[in-house]
Amino acid sequence: MGVQGLATLLDSQPRIYRDTKFRKMRLVIDGCNLLYLMYFKSGLDQNRGGEYATFEDLIERFVKALRDCGIMPYVVLDGGSDHTDKKLETVTLRAKSRIKKAHQAAVGGSNEDILPQLAKIVFRQTLARLEVPMAQCFAEADPQIVALANEWQCPVLSNDSDFYIFNLSSGLLPISHFKWEEVEQSGSQSYIPCKTYHANSFCIALEIKPQLLPTFAALAGNDYVKLKRMESPIDWVQFDPSEKPSHLKGLLCWLKGFNEPQEALEAAVRLMRGVSMERKAKVLQSLSLGMDEYQVPPSSLTKFFIHGMPPPFLAVEKEPGLIPDWMRLPLTQARLTADVLDVLQLQRMSLSLPVAHRDMPSSNLMSRPLRQVMYGLLLGGGKPIQVEESDRDGLQLKLIPVEPAFRGVTQRLVLSSLDKVKLLQVHIFSCYMFLNGITELCLLLLCRPQAELSERLQVLLEALQVTESSLRNLPPQLRLPVAVTCFWLQRAEPPPDNRLLKALLLGLSIGDSLRHRAGIKHKHTTMLQVVM
Repeated sequence: MGVQGLATLLDSQPRIYRDTKFRKMRLVIDGCNLLYLMYFKSGLDQNRGGEYATFEDLIERFVKALRDCGIMPYVVLDGGSDHTDKKLETVTLRAKSRIKKAHQAAVGGSNEDILPQLAKIVFRQTLARLEVPMAQCFAEADPQIVALANEWQCPVLSNDSDFYIFNLSSGLLPISHFKWEEVEQSGSQSYIPCKTYHANSFCIALEIKPQLLPTFAALAGNDYVKLKRMESPIDWVQFDPSEKPSHLKGLLCWLKGFNEPQEALEAAVRLMRGVSMERKAKVLQSLSLGMDEYQVPPSSLTKFFIHGMPPPFLAVEKEPGLIPDWMRLPLTQARLTADVLDVLQLQRMSLSLPVAHRDMPSSNLMSRPLRQVMYGLLLGGGKPIQVEESDRDGLQLKLIPVEPAFRGVTQRLVLSSLDKVKLLQVHIFSCYMFLNGITELCLLLLCRPQAELSERLQVLLEALQVTESSLRNLPPQLRLPVAVTCFWLQRAEPPPDNRLLKALLLGLSIGDSLRHRAGIKHKHTTMLQVVM
């Protein structure tokens, strides 16, 4: 995430930060960064399916601490992949690394920061239940987070080092210095002790001109450009005269001699020895694009948070009709996973990679038939098309072409002409507690206004390969869990142990009984329920 090593460098410069008693203010939160840091720093289980009830309680305590201090949180989440593929190399390298870490966790039991399968869903559902304002961007969230914070003149909460580069008018509150579990009192007022960072403090302390911060990020290496991976990387350490020279400090020392970004970029490219002029021109172009990522657009989320108006699809204007207009609201509300944007725009699906031994088959294989139904609903059957899934094979990252499924009721449903959506998130349990692939799978049951519920239901039943009659004697709230359990039993490899099945059924029955006795009423449709 961002410029590697920058946060560590800044922590060694304590005068850059300002102690702050934070209270009674809006706060724009980098939701994805908070999710990962909150789970990984909590000590919760990472390797055996996750500890979701405890994680839910942690989120509740976090929100309560903010509200006790009069802080109004606004959570912003990342959306689909960049449609220009500028980050594809970085995303691919991270996926390859995650496969190896997932195997290490399975073999040795070490915590390798592999997020459990349902953590994202628990995070979003809990925020929704607590009525915390939340928005999902259509692409990378960072620019919109900055735009919203600057418009509202409030700080950003994140540990993503990219925010050290952006010009945030009210500063950045690094999560690592945000002591929300140590709320203090000042008279009758509660506040959260934290530290505030401003980019101008960085520039003063390290003697770099503000306009060169994006240049520094691009040359240091961010998610969009990595000079050190090129055939002739620049050794920035040579420019650091200190006793303990470092890559970033050397680059900062070198940049002191420049006033303008383009001047610095051209000088940097000249430092690359043995590289052709043509290659240098491409490197210069990549560096310029890396700097462009720190340009802040007008906020597209202000109207959504205030009036509930979703932003337009600016990235896909050249292909009108590619994404139906009715999708804007559920996508922005994070009720519809951003994976659908990747399928529609890129015909691509990046599957998550849970903790698993390399010798075990990917758990995504079992859920592929359900994803094929989703691809069929999204892409229609007008022309032959495939979706490229990224999954593991042993310890290798593989790109697998997958055919959408067009059968049964789905053949009559056309994405562009349907104005109602029934969103069902289907979770199927695996030998590792939850099976990847179905964990994040959305089956879009689309219907015309006059369509019968039975037609929508039939799409789901056809995908799960169960009949309505076989579920008729079950309570409505247990029909979908039982249906997906049947699907799991038929397709799981290796076959599930009977003890696991008994534990699953016991958990379903006890959980349902506890919910009934507690009288819990959800404002939104629960993820594991369908009315039949």
